[in-house]
Amino acid sequence: MTQKPTYEPIRNEAKNGLRNTRGTVALARTSDPHSATSQFFINLTDNDFLNYTSSTPDGWGYCVFGQVNDGMHVVEDINGIPTGSRHGFKDVPLTEILIEKVEVVK
Repeated sequence: MTQKPTYEPIRNEAKNGLRNTRGTVALARTSDPHSATSQFFINLTDNDFLNYTSSTPDGWGYCVFGQVNDGMHVVEDINGIPTGSRHGFKDVPLTEILIEKVEVVK
């Protein structure tokens, strides 16, 4: 719950053809489509409304860049953790969640 330094925001690549389906990992951003830096989310269901539709402020969508290949049950367990207000933030996990390992498979 502490802000950390990030690199400059990256250009939204949601036009890459990948879709926000269950188990995919996508970049989180602000209302500016090209503002993603370090935050991400894992789709628990198919979220077609997050997909790229056009190069307009409302159509950029959220860029998928990965997929959970094993351990989706862990993601579902995380989803079950109660959320609330903590350290000045709203709707955040009340128990700290720490990702200890990620593997990149090519």
